[in-house]
Amino acid sequence: MKRLFAPLVLLGMLAPLFVQPALAADADRGVPKAVAFGGSCTGCALSRRKLTGAAFTGGNFDKASLVESDLRGATFTATSFKGADFSRADMRSASLLGVNFSGAVFAGARMDGLEGAGPNFSGADLKRARLTSAELVGANLAGAALSEAGFAGSELVASNLVQVEAWKADFSGADLTAARLTRGRFQDASFRGATLDSADLTGAVFNRADFKGASLEGARISGADFTGAKGLDQDQIDDACGDASTRLPPGLTVRCQHGFQLKVFPIGQIPRPPRPPHPPAPPPAPVADNHR
Repeated sequence: MKRLFAPLVLLGMLAPLFVQPALAADADRGVPKAVAFGGSCTGCALSRRKLTGAAFTGGNFDKASLVESDLRGATFTATSFKGADFSRADMRSASLLGVNFSGAVFAGARMDGLEGAGPNFSGADLKRARLTSAELVGANLAGAALSEAGFAGSELVASNLVQVEAWKADFSGADLTAARLTRGRFQDASFRGATLDSADLTGAVFNRADFKGASLEGARISGADFTGAKGLDQDQIDDACGDASTRLPPGLTVRCQHGFQLKVFPIGQIPRPPRPPHPPAPPPAPVADNHR
């Protein structure tokens, strides 16, 4: 009976949240329990729980505590975890669909292989989180804290990284095609071998960042600061489009797409196209012949 007591207590604590058990518990055989959660449980205490393969569907778990919980392979569908705490949680290979993690904390979490379409991590704390090979197409990371986070080999196509703090973040080999990095701070970050084609880097700071082997074809770099950046060459800059406010390492020159030099005029002094010449005067009227 002692062996069954702990699982029964846990089931009693979480019973109001269960949609249905996916697998029956078998304490003698050690079969893991896969459970489904729904409903509303704001501020739930689920820290350090083994929730491998759990399904969270249509629920409200705002401000819930899942510190150091085992959520490997879990699925999150149409759920809200605003302000929840996933510090040091294990979310490897979890799946996300229509999930709101805005303002949530994932400091030190293991999220390698995370998959999701359009997840909302705006304002979230992902410092030192590991998201190697994650697939987060269209993710919203606006204003998130990404310092020392690892996104190596991840897919962040068309994602929003506006105004992120990503000091020493690792984006090596990541696909950031058409992503928005506007006004983000990426000091000492690594973009080695990353794809930034058609990405918007306007006004972002990349001091001492590493761009060796990165692709910047069609990227907008107006006002971006690459002071001390490593691995940048003129071919990469030629593929991008910047302006006079773009700051580059010594020896590199700002150009626009297709290699044409960009000429910048002060506001109010943009030259107007010349006016078309006056049309030629009409020919004189024919003189009447009165001798006929």
